[in-house]
Amino acid sequence: MSKGVVLVTGGSGYIAGFCIRQLLDEDWTVRATVRRLSREGEVRAAIGGAALDPERLSFFAAELMNDSGWMDALAGADYVLHVASPIPPEQPKNDQELIAPAREGTLRVLRFARAAGVKRVVVTSSTAAVTYGHDEPRPPIFNETYWTNPDHEDTNPYIRSKAIAERAAWDWLAKEGGSLQMATVNPGAVIGPVMGSDFSASIEIVKKLLEGSLPGLPRFGFPLVDVRDIADLHLRAMTHPAATGERFLGAGEFFWMREVASVLREELGPMARKAPKNELPNWVLLLAARFDPVVSSVVFELGKERKVDPTKAKTVLGWRPRPHRDSIIDCAKSLLEQGLVKGLPAA
Repeated sequence: MSKGVVLVTGGSGYIAGFCIRQLLDEDWTVRATVRRLSREGEVRAAIGGAALDPERLSFFAAELMNDSGWMDALAGADYVLHVASPIPPEQPKNDQELIAPAREGTLRVLRFARAAGVKRVVVTSSTAAVTYGHDEPRPPIFNETYWTNPDHEDTNPYIRSKAIAERAAWDWLAKEGGSLQMATVNPGAVIGPVMGSDFSASIEIVKKLLEGSLPGLPRFGFPLVDVRDIADLHLRAMTHPAATGERFLGAGEFFWMREVASVLREELGPMARKAPKNELPNWVLLLAARFDPVVSSVVFELGKERKVDPTKAKTVLGWRPRPHRDSIIDCAKSLLEQGLVKGLPAA
């Protein structure tokens, strides 16, 4: 017997796919929104198992910037996992290309969820809404009480969009939410196994290291989280009585790119032979930033260690993420098995 109905937005996305899989495994009836229904078969096949059963998983066409489809998708739903969010391949020239769909899309989902009588919405935010825009000296470790300052130079359009969208959601809930409950999950850099070629930007880091497409290792780093663990955290935040009205950081140990490359070489041997060993001097990136807008949009990250504390998710929700070394290896093996690493045969 089904536990209830859950709508997952952005159903074709990386995190959403694992949320859908776990929901189905735990006997929920799942609905998913996609921008184009033509992707339904692809998503079902990638998730597999119960996702192939149309009575267990159904799809609705809905977009973040349009009201069409949301009322039908939410009718009779008990919970919503609002995972959909715009993530561009490169930073846009105009902030509003990201901020508008992130903020207005979140508010649209909340309004329709309230009207449909949904119990709780879990919004996928990011550590980007927590750890940026702080003057030096920055805190040595961040928890859920910190907020990114989107007006600070220590941000880029994507970071600003996540901070502004989450703030707007909490402000709306306080003023207009009524009985609707909300929690937010703030993932770090999401890695782990992939279901296909549609995966998070964080996976590109592992992919590029395996391909040897980087001339060296820039001094960039990130708090990591496994996609299976972040899906689990969403489900815990969805049903746990203590989760309502709370933010939960979903990330753990901070890894520099050189550490990720080292894990790959140690565990995969010849399959990781192209992974660089030497760090790139900062001046190389600073020079490249003068000519490359993509590099320019992230160069402020050089050498900055943004550690986060996931204690709240562990103590309140009983969250138990796996070791990040395992996640890195599972990610790499998955990419290799599916033939997604250029220049290397499928494992």
